[in-house]
Amino acid sequence: MPANIAAPLRGSEHLLEPAQADSLLTCLRDWQISGGGLLQKEFTFASYAATLLFVNTVAALAERENHHPDLEVGYGRVKVSYSTHDVGGLSRNDFTCAAKIEALTGF
Repeated sequence: MPANIAAPLRGSEHLLEPAQADSLLTCLRDWQISGGGLLQKEFTFASYAATLLFVNTVAALAERENHHPDLEVGYGRVKVSYSTHDVGGLSRNDFTCAAKIEALTGF
């Protein structure tokens, strides 16, 4: 694996307890933890072109971090959802990548 690619987390030992996830959530503006255990935020944009630029930027970040969110794309909006399937829920990687998206967008 190239040096700049993060190793994926695997195993239930990386699963965050609800209190840990709630604590990390306080560092992220307008993100939520859904009832299904997903870390989510919906971003809105003034145009379709801006929406696609955001999607492509998030995709590049996901490739660099080796941690890929689910993206739900519509005109002027993108819902980003993170969970770590290999740990069975939320891990630190989900919150780290969410924070990196925040840094990219300035939201």
